[in-house]
Amino acid sequence: MEKEKADFYSAIKVFGERKNILCIISRYCCFFSGIRVYMQGNLIIFYCSGMDKKAVMYAVGAMIIILIVALVIKPIATGQPLNLGLPGTTTPYPTYPVITPDNGGMTQVVIPATSAIKPPLTPVPTWDKKVMMLTFVNPSSYGISLNETLPNGTRIDSAGRNTSRIIYATVSGQYDATTQVMHIPFPYWELWYTVEPAGKMGGKDQELGSSTFLGEEGSGISHSFLQGSFSVITPVFNLQVMDADDPNRIVRTITPPGGLDFTVWKESDPRPWKEKFYEGQRNYYFVINTQALSSYTIEIRVPAEYIGKY
Repeated sequence: MEKEKADFYSAIKVFGERKNILCIISRYCCFFSGIRVYMQGNLIIFYCSGMDKKAVMYAVGAMIIILIVALVIKPIATGQPLNLGLPGTTTPYPTYPVITPDNGGMTQVVIPATSAIKPPLTPVPTWDKKVMMLTFVNPSSYGISLNETLPNGTRIDSAGRNTSRIIYATVSGQYDATTQVMHIPFPYWELWYTVEPAGKMGGKDQELGSSTFLGEEGSGISHSFLQGSFSVITPVFNLQVMDADDPNRIVRTITPPGGLDFTVWKESDPRPWKEKFYEGQRNYYFVINTQALSSYTIEIRVPAEYIGKY
């Protein structure tokens, strides 16, 4: 055993980014006798002598555990990138030949790459809310000649389009009703409707009257009053366009915009009202609900240019 305890000199080089690695290793490794710790710059050297194999194995195992904790576990816990000293995919530093002054020989010197300092970004100014006044320039600056004339365009459809509408179906009435199923083979159609209320919403034939009360000496006092019917009516028209292929689907519910007070239509009569449907080639029927109406008329109109196509 004494022969096997020959002096064992070994050097283990550990490169660390922080000096606290040396403190941790030296603190735990001094537990084993015969260990001497030296540091030269970033180079840490451990000298072991007078130790048996078992003690050396314990020392090496302890140092491996400490290195794993310092280089792997600690960076993971602190959120820092791992630095195991392994070659990566980074671009190697360039080498340049340098003449040494002592012997005049050529030496390859590695020059580490320095991080390029990016200039600060200049902020883009925002609009100052001032209106920019555009000026006229010489069109030749854009390669435009004033002598050039614009080409004459040719109309593809010289006859023009027929934008008229023709009546496809119609229904008239006064009271609540439900129409029969109607098939519309066109991809687009319009619904025109006109409603005639039964009377004024505020009363019927109301007008302002006056009377004079005469006294004994012939003098009198004039009074004004409102005469006529005071009954109030509320005209109502509601039209539901239903999908006959899907009775649970209400395609559209239509009511006259602005109500049915014809006293406001003296200057401009909005009738007939128009509804446009960008669907078709289906079966439809109408559910009509009315109140206090004299009549209503509904027309289904389609573009005249559809004739002969559908």
